[in-house]
Amino acid sequence: MADPNLSSFIWSVADLLRGDYKQSEYGKVILPFTVLRRLDCVLEKSKGAVLAELAIRQKAGVNPEPFLLRKSGQFFFNTSPLDLKKLLGDADHIKENLFAYMQAFSPAVRNIFESFDFHIQIDRLAKSGLLYLVAQKFANIDLHPEVVSNAQMGAVFEELIRRFAELSNETAGEHFTPREVIRLMVNLIFIEDDLALTKPGVVRSIYDPTAGTGGMLSVSGEHLTELNPGARLVMYGQELNPESYAICKADMLIKGQDIGNIIFGNTLSNDGLTGNHFDYMLSNPPFGVEWKKIEKEIRKEAEQQGFNGRFGPGLPRVSDGSLLFLLHLISKMRPAKDGGSRFGIVLNGSPLFTGGAGSGESEIRRYVLENDLVEAIIGLPTDMFYNTGISTYIWIVSNRKPENRKGKLQLIDASGFWQKMRKSLGSKRKELSPEHIEEITKLFGNCKKVTRDGVPISRIFKNEEFGYRTITVERPERDGAGQIVKATKGKLKGKPQPDSNLRDTENVPLSEELSTYFNREVLPHAPDAWIDQEKTKVGYEIPFNRHFYVFKPPRELAEIDAELKGVTDRILKMIGGLSK
Repeated sequence: MADPNLSSFIWSVADLLRGDYKQSEYGKVILPFTVLRRLDCVLEKSKGAVLAELAIRQKAGVNPEPFLLRKSGQFFFNTSPLDLKKLLGDADHIKENLFAYMQAFSPAVRNIFESFDFHIQIDRLAKSGLLYLVAQKFANIDLHPEVVSNAQMGAVFEELIRRFAELSNETAGEHFTPREVIRLMVNLIFIEDDLALTKPGVVRSIYDPTAGTGGMLSVSGEHLTELNPGARLVMYGQELNPESYAICKADMLIKGQDIGNIIFGNTLSNDGLTGNHFDYMLSNPPFGVEWKKIEKEIRKEAEQQGFNGRFGPGLPRVSDGSLLFLLHLISKMRPAKDGGSRFGIVLNGSPLFTGGAGSGESEIRRYVLENDLVEAIIGLPTDMFYNTGISTYIWIVSNRKPENRKGKLQLIDASGFWQKMRKSLGSKRKELSPEHIEEITKLFGNCKKVTRDGVPISRIFKNEEFGYRTITVERPERDGAGQIVKATKGKLKGKPQPDSNLRDTENVPLSEELSTYFNREVLPHAPDAWIDQEKTKVGYEIPFNRHFYVFKPPRELAEIDAELKGVTDRILKMIGGLSK
C-alpha cells in the first residue's frame, strides 16, 4: 500500500504552491515532478555507465539508443550529466538546466513530460519564484527503488492521482473510474482462470482502450500479484486526453511496464494497436457521447472492411458511441483456439434496448447474442460514478465460455448492493463495500437463479429469449361498397391491395411460431389480415428492469378508505380550530 508519509510529504509541496496556484492545478506540478524524481533515482546507479557508453557510441558514429537502454537496465535512459541534486547547485540557471536535463531523456519519457505540458509549469514556477523551492523539495525525497518498491511507488502515485481528481471534481469522472467498481470488474474477468492465478511465471496481457489515468490496468496488476506473485500482467492501453495519457504512461513507467504499449489518440478512429489480441480487457468508455467528429472514418472502415474490420455487425446512432467500444473490444479478443479472451465493459442503459429490429444497436446485440459472447450483465446502483447518477451496467463478454454458460446469459440485479459514502464526490454518493464485491462475484461465479425475500437477484436466460421478429401485418383496401380492392400492377397484381392506414407491426418472440402467434393474436380481430413476409425483421433487446420487476398488489380498499378518513378528520379538526 501507499506509504502515507511519502504521499503526505509530496503533498506538502502543495503548501508552497498555495496562493500562486489554484487547488485544482496542484497536480500539474506535483505529478510530473514526482515522476521526474522517481526516474532521477532509478537511473542514479547506472548514470556513469550510460554516460561512458554514450561517449563510446558517439565516437563510433552509431545510434547509441539500444546500447544505452541495455546499460540503464530500464525501458528508458537519460544522457545528461545533470540530476535534480546537481541542478540545485546553480540556482541562477535552474530553469535552463532543468529543461536541458529533461530533453536528455529517451523519447518515450520526453513525450510524457510534453503531454503534461510540463514546460509551461516550469516557466510559471520560475516566474513565481517557486521553481528552486519546489525542485529542492523533490530533490530531498528519497524515491530510490531500494527504499520505495515499484508497487509502493505505484500506490503513492495512484493516491496522488485520486486526490487531484477529487480536487478538480468537474472532470474527475471523465478520466477516473471508482476503484471499487474496477475491483469488482477485475474479480469477474479473472474468475475462472486458474492457470494465471496459480502457475508461477505465467504471462497474461490486459488492454484498456479508454485507459484514462491507467486505473483499470493498475488494479488488474495489483489483483493478479496478490493472487499469484509469480504471474506477470503485460499492460496495453490507449487514451485520448493528453494529461490522462501522460499520467497513465508515467504510472506504467513507475511500475516497470513497457510504456511503448500505451498509445495516444482516439481508439475508435485511430486504433494504435491494430492486429493485437489480448487475454483480458477492461473499459469504462464515455457514456452517451456522440461520434459525429469521427463518423467519416468509422463508416469508411465499416463499408470497406465489413467483418474483417471492427464494425461488421452494425453501427449505432451517431448520438451514442458506447456500442462502438463493445465492437472494438470484440475485435481485440484472442481467438478461442488460442485460449480465448474475457472482458468487462461499463455501459449505461441505452445499449440494452435502444433501437428497433434492424437498427444498428439491435444488430450489434443480435451479433453478440447469436455468437454466444455475453456471459453476464450486472446492473449497478445509481450514483456510483463521479460525473453521472444514472444506472450503469457491467457487461462480461467472453469467447471461451465454460460449459455451464454456453447458450445462456445471466442477468444480475446488484442495484441494491451499496453503502452510503461518508462524503459525496461529484455525483458519486454510493460505494460498493468489499462484502458487496464478494457477494456479486459469487453470484456471477455460481451462475444460478437466486431470489432473496421473494425478490429475484440473479436470473439465467437462453440467448434466444432476447430475440424477436417484427412482423408487418397488412389489411386490404376496400372500396365504398366494402369490396376488397385488387392491385392492378406490380408484383401484387391481382392480389389484395394493402391499405397503408390499416398497416400494423407486431413483435413476436423468436421462440414462438409466427403462424401460432398470428392465429391467436391477430386473426380473431382481423380475419382479412396477412403478414408481408418480406418486411419481417429480427431484433434483439435486453429489457433488464422488466426481468427484475416485482408486482406489488395494491392495498385493500378498506385500508385506503380508513387512511383517507383519518386524513379528512384531521383536516376538519384543523379547520374547526381556525374558525374559533
